[in-house]
Amino acid sequence: MELDSSSAPWVVIPTYNEAGNIAAVIERIRSVVPQARILVVDDSSPDGTAQVVKDLAAGDTYVNVLSRPMKSGLGSAYRDGFIRGMSEGATALIEMDADLSHEPEVIPVLLRVLEDGYDLAIGSRYVPGGKSPGLSRGRLALSKGGNAYANLILGLGVRDATSGFRAFRPALLQTIDLATVGAEGYGFQIEMVFRAAILDARVAEVPIVFRERTQGVSKMSRNIVIEAMVLCTVWGAQRRARQLARKRGDFAPYRKGTDKALAAIIGVLRA
Repeated sequence: MELDSSSAPWVVIPTYNEAGNIAAVIERIRSVVPQARILVVDDSSPDGTAQVVKDLAAGDTYVNVLSRPMKSGLGSAYRDGFIRGMSEGATALIEMDADLSHEPEVIPVLLRVLEDGYDLAIGSRYVPGGKSPGLSRGRLALSKGGNAYANLILGLGVRDATSGFRAFRPALLQTIDLATVGAEGYGFQIEMVFRAAILDARVAEVPIVFRERTQGVSKMSRNIVIEAMVLCTVWGAQRRARQLARKRGDFAPYRKGTDKALAAIIGVLRA
């Protein structure tokens, strides 16, 4: 069914094999943010996730699914969902996982942060009040280490740059230009914060409780983490080049000369 999108925030949820979780996620979102439009971006999940959503959408015009022909990555799923939402007049774009690790009850808090004038509200595990109960020591160390490295290299000033639970103002996404955002996984989340920082956007972090999934299989992989670290290193070099160029009065695009090499590295990692 088509979505009635007038004056409403959109919640974009990428899925791949989340049939056991998606109905509960949608139900909880609808109960706490009844005006929100929910768009599930499904990469042809073999477990029938898209059909579960279609069955729900048959009786609820606030729910819809964007089915993609193959598994194409987290970042591209969000880009497709955000572009769809903005084209339909979304007042805010919220991203979250489908595995119930993000509590839908926090969505109103994220929206209030935007209403207070911020451009990006991030649900953070690493600010006071944030928690990650049940997460293994290895996963926790990996997450904290990745965030520490991203902040060191990029100077983000954000404690949880890899969080996948956040809300954007549409104006920020339009200025970022989603068509030029190429990262996936952790890298996508970091790149979006990095782009926001370059634009001097107002960013706030809201404490959340991040819970380990109880159904399904985590999509995290070694290559996703390596890709994010490689991207951070390249972006850090670009950031430094940009700073030096500004001192010289040279305002040429700071990404020049690095994109081809970066694309080659990412291609190897995704192979």
